[in-house]
Amino acid sequence: MTQGIEGKIVVITGASSGLGEAAVRRLARDGAKLILGARRLDRLQALAKELSLGQDAVVQTDVTQADQVKRLVDHAVEKHGRVDVLINNAGLMPHSPLERGKVEDWDRMIDVNIKGVLYGIAAALPHMKTQKSGHIINVSSVAGHKVGPGGAVYSATKHAVRVISEGLRQEVKPYNIRSTIISPGVVATELPDSVTEPDVAEVIRALYDNIAISADSFASMVAFVMSQPDDVDVNEILFRPTRQEY
Repeated sequence: MTQGIEGKIVVITGASSGLGEAAVRRLARDGAKLILGARRLDRLQALAKELSLGQDAVVQTDVTQADQVKRLVDHAVEKHGRVDVLINNAGLMPHSPLERGKVEDWDRMIDVNIKGVLYGIAAALPHMKTQKSGHIINVSSVAGHKVGPGGAVYSATKHAVRVISEGLRQEVKPYNIRSTIISPGVVATELPDSVTEPDVAEVIRALYDNIAISADSFASMVAFVMSQPDDVDVNEILFRPTRQEY
């Protein structure tokens, strides 16, 4: 499946763990040229060293800061002359019932899950328009398709990612740019660690311990959509563990 992947310049946010790290490992194996962004620079540097990517393949990036996301994408262009794929992966999931009024958690989710995606699009789109090619992959969630108790704000942010992505898809047709939404279900990542309410965290961790599938499943989805011929635009993938009901 390396066709369509080998040699491509790929920028990934949230690359230090979970879905992002799994995608990095898969795409590095398939021959992509990677630029990694995340807040935890030490984790990025260790990953880049392990995979022999070079330390100039990492840029410490907080996706809530538009200038930092622009710096990440611009670094890819300065280093490689173009950017072929942007994977907007960084995300948080601090579930809680609305009645608890966890305003700081709501703000964090909006800043990372929505604004972070928009900042990535804003950074990559000018380069891709000039190239007349590119691929933007935005990470939503099963929660972007349905909502459950305690997940209203998280679901709202992930539904926003789908809405933004569909608007993007329609707008970039003149520039030969592809767009994909990937909506994972329960996949083994650090997302449960972002839950700040102890009772909610306990329930979510039990669910993850029981049914979560490997983050490699997400990496396989990324590889699949990237490996399609240039005239094939896979716009959305929703996948879950076989055992997941929600």
